[in-house]
Amino acid sequence: MLLAVEQGNTNTLFAVHDGESWIAQWRSATEASRTADEYAVWLAQLLNMASLSLANLDACIISSVVPQSIFNLRNLARRYLNVEPMIIGENVDLGIAVRIQKPSEAGADRLVNAVGAHITYPGALLIVDSGTATTFDVVAPDGAFEGGAIAPGINLSMQALHEAAARLPRIAIQRPAHIIGKDTVEAMQAGVYWGYVSLIEGLISRIKAEYHAPMTVIGTGGIASLFDGATRAIDHFDHDLTILGLLEIFRRNPHVGGQ
Repeated sequence: MLLAVEQGNTNTLFAVHDGESWIAQWRSATEASRTADEYAVWLAQLLNMASLSLANLDACIISSVVPQSIFNLRNLARRYLNVEPMIIGENVDLGIAVRIQKPSEAGADRLVNAVGAHITYPGALLIVDSGTATTFDVVAPDGAFEGGAIAPGINLSMQALHEAAARLPRIAIQRPAHIIGKDTVEAMQAGVYWGYVSLIEGLISRIKAEYHAPMTVIGTGGIASLFDGATRAIDHFDHDLTILGLLEIFRRNPHVGGQ
C-alpha cells in the first residue's frame, strides 16, 4: 500500500492507496518540528482505527513546501515503513514540462496539482488552489506547467486585519448572508469573503484574457469548499487533485525510492 503525504504550510494530508482506490485520508496541522517518532505514533493510531497498520504500508511519496519537515518525514518512511520515500523535487520525473524562467522555484504542490489536473481534465487548465496562499496556476493542453499568480490566502487576510487593527476581533471565516454588514463581525466577514471572491474572479478573468485560449478552471485546496456555489468563475471543485497527482507521479517513477 502507498502512503502519500502532501504537506502545505498549514495542513498535512496523509492518504493511503491500496493499488485500486484511496482507502483512508487524514489531516494534521503542519508543525515543522514534529519528529518522525511523533508522526509514527499519530499515524499508527489512525491506521488502527481503519483496521490497518504501519506494516501494511510498503511505499511512500512525499510532497512538501516546508523544507525543514522533509528530514523528519523521510525518517518516518525509513524507520517505520522500511522504505526509501519518493520526494517531489529529488530526482523524480513529473512527466510534464515546467515552462517558467526558473523551474526550481515552482512549489512542489503546484507541480503535483498540474499533473493531477492534466490527467483528469482535457485542454488548457487554470487551477485555483486555496490554502495558506491562493495560487492560480496555468496548465497547457500538453500538461506543461506555465506559471501563474500567487495571492495571500483568505485566512492570512483575516489574520492581518485582526492584528493590524486593534478594535477588530478575530473571527471565523464564513459566507455571510448579506454584503452590507450590520455590525463589525458581519462587516468583516462580508469584506473578506466577498472581497476574496472578487479577487478570485478578477484574476481568473485577467489570466484568461492574457492566455488567449479557452481554459477550464478547477478549484482545489483545503478551504476551496468555502467558495463552492459563490462564483461561476470556477468550473469544477476537485479536492482530490493533489493526491491524484501524487499517485500518477508515483506510477511514472517505478525505479525511484523504495519501489
